[in-house]
Amino acid sequence: MSRSAFAARFTELVGEPVMSYVARWRMQVAVAALRDEGATIGELADRLGYRSEAAFSRAFKRVIGVSPGAVRRSAGEQDGTLVAVGSGG
Repeated sequence: MSRSAFAARFTELVGEPVMSYVARWRMQVAVAALRDEGATIGELADRLGYRSEAAFSRAFKRVIGVSPGAVRRSAGEQDGTLVAVGSGG
């Protein structure tokens, strides 16, 4: 199957382009790590394949809608209402 055929079929079945899906999935992993592991932004940038903390932070905010620091700070007072994962654009 060609790359373009795969991309078209994936979008048809999943409802979003492959890279949007991958970005959203990576940020869900990041939210969990920030909340549950207390991972640093630098650790997550490296773990998820970003070249810099700044690039990771920009992508995180674009997908999640708040900064990774805001999620990390809210971990101690989490009530489930701060971040709806994947609510970003």
